[in-house]
Amino acid sequence: MVSHTSHRELRASAHEFCPVYAAIELLQSKWTLHIVRALLSGDKGFNELARAVGGCNPATLSQRLEELVTIGVVFKAVESHMPPRTRYGLTEAGRALEDVIRSIEEWARRYLPAPSPGS
Repeated sequence: MVSHTSHRELRASAHEFCPVYAAIELLQSKWTLHIVRALLSGDKGFNELARAVGGCNPATLSQRLEELVTIGVVFKAVESHMPPRTRYGLTEAGRALEDVIRSIEEWARRYLPAPSPGS
């Protein structure tokens, strides 16, 4: 018999931790997985990352990066030459999301229709 877990069952209560719920809450923030995906190919400066992500305004990108640094998914390194340059990269926890992103890609290729040319 197949068991279907409801959204309610995944929700973390005040008394118990649900890792699936917590991970979804983190990863569903807009641009989060786009940022992680862009950094999988290597460290990037802010502007290079903005181009790689595409469509995210600088204030939002900055806010997401700050959140990802705080939780330990992304690191921030400031190079002390003039002008100072900031680069971002994935921590071990961030690199561990590669399999998640690959699984999403495989699922999308299998179940989502490809856009028709010119759309």
